Amino acid sequence: MIEYLTLDQYEAALREDFASFVARCFRDLNPQAKLAMNWHLEVIAAKLMEVREGKIRRLIINLPPRHLKSLMASIAFPAWCLGHDPSAQILCVSYGQDLADKFARDCRSIMASGWYRQIFPTRLAAPRQAAQELITTRQGYRLATSTGGVLTGRGADIILIDDPLKPEEALSEAQRKAANEWHDHTLYSRLNDKRHGAIVIIMQRLHEDDLVGHVLAQEQWEVLSFPAIAEEDELHEIETIWGPECFRRRQGEALHPEREPIETLDRIRRTIGQFCWSVSAIPGAAGRRPGQSRMVQALPRERVTGALRPQGAELGYRQQANRAQRFLGVHHLGR
Repeated sequence: MIEYLTLDQYEAALREDFASFVARCFRDLNPQAKLAMNWHLEVIAAKLMEVREGKIRRLIINLPPRHLKSLMASIAFPAWCLGHDPSAQILCVSYGQDLADKFARDCRSIMASGWYRQIFPTRLAAPRQAAQELITTRQGYRLATSTGGVLTGRGADIILIDDPLKPEEALSEAQRKAANEWHDHTLYSRLNDKRHGAIVIIMQRLHEDDLVGHVLAQEQWEVLSFPAIAEEDELHEIETIWGPECFRRRQGEALHPEREPIETLDRIRRTIGQFCWSVSAIPGAAGRRPGQSRMVQALPRERVTGALRPQGAELGYRQQANRAQRFLGVHHLGR
């Protein structure tokens, strides 16, 4: 039986559980579509929550295109962070300014919505700000820029890099070098606190010397990699406000079978060829060196779901159902 939340519990879930917040953002921005919630989204959400909490300072997330990485990293996460801390300064980078501005408009739409204003005290300072920048009444902001953009005088507590290069640009040594040098000489120095500031790179791997390959040679990062088809047995354990969760995926299984079953992925691989498939669907294939370790990623085979953690007690809600029931229970009030 599905246990539904009260309105207060629903609002607390959106405030405290980033995966639930992402699902609500998806519905607002895609009213004609139904979100097929998947375990990889919960893993990413848990890691981004750790970034906001200061537990992770360097995070790389590699996954194929069209798996909601931009919704999570460029739209929902800045809105959620500013909701919790309206004085936070967040810098969002994409490969083109038009795309960066689009993500900024979507983030503004979320932050100006009635449900967001109900769960968070954060308010935007002016309704007619420039598209590139959202400023709160507490002088926090979300600043959008493109790779190579001018950032003189601007700082950030969190830097979010979402696909710094187009796939075709990654084939150019000059453009890869320009992007990597801009990261080193301009972007990296924008952190307000070099000890505690966070950087997140979420992208499709494109080349062994793309930005991910470049930064991994410089310092230690936590890396999540989500191939479209599992290359080996995978296990991942995360903590959520609902309790600990354990995810498993066996070698040869699809990343999101509800959307892209194995038969569909095999057909895509035959159509585009092995090289293009490796670049687009196997996040580490473009940049993996012999002996290079990588974190495993996970999808559902087994799950352990416990009661709500004590720090989330304002929800006052114990959920022992499966994932689909949980998200239905969380979001029925938001329709």
